Amino acid sequence: MSKHRNQLRIIGGRCRGRKLPFPDVPGLRPTPDRVRETLFNWLMPVIGGARCLDLFAGSGALGLEALSRGAAQVVMVDSHPPVIRQLRENLVTLNLTGAEVIQADALAYLNGPASPFDIVFLDPPYRSGVLPACIERLEMGGWLKDDAWLYLEMPATEEIPPLPASWRIHRSKRAGQVGYHLLRCGPE
Repeated sequence: MSKHRNQLRIIGGRCRGRKLPFPDVPGLRPTPDRVRETLFNWLMPVIGGARCLDLFAGSGALGLEALSRGAAQVVMVDSHPPVIRQLRENLVTLNLTGAEVIQADALAYLNGPASPFDIVFLDPPYRSGVLPACIERLEMGGWLKDDAWLYLEMPATEEIPPLPASWRIHRSKRAGQVGYHLLRCGPE
């Protein structure tokens, strides 16, 4: 596989193998292929027809992968105009429907009116310090369906922030510098 710096590859689903550009924005790093493969294997039973929120969409690796694998809807939120433009272009290139691309700060977005999601992808810029606030707003703001899944990606050296009492770690792995975790939100 080409290691082109600003290119990501869709791993599975109907767009499998497609390569897409993403803008050169500081701190933007697509979730590695190996990590995405594992994550979507974990999510395979629930991704079909799911309503997903990709809160720090960046390259779109997670949201586009979810759509390729049968998610019904993905809301992609990012604050950088070049990222928003490229996400919209990539959706057209892939002929994917069911996506909404929103230019907003993630925390500001979570202060807005909520509609619950089945799956939330939370992969903020490393060392941004926003995870605890995102987790709190997701939990308190009505953003999660009763049995929602939350994907958390962070530096492998960092601990998972404190979680609400009703959340639990379902799966947790490390790959190189990446720590990635699938959480189940809501009652057992």
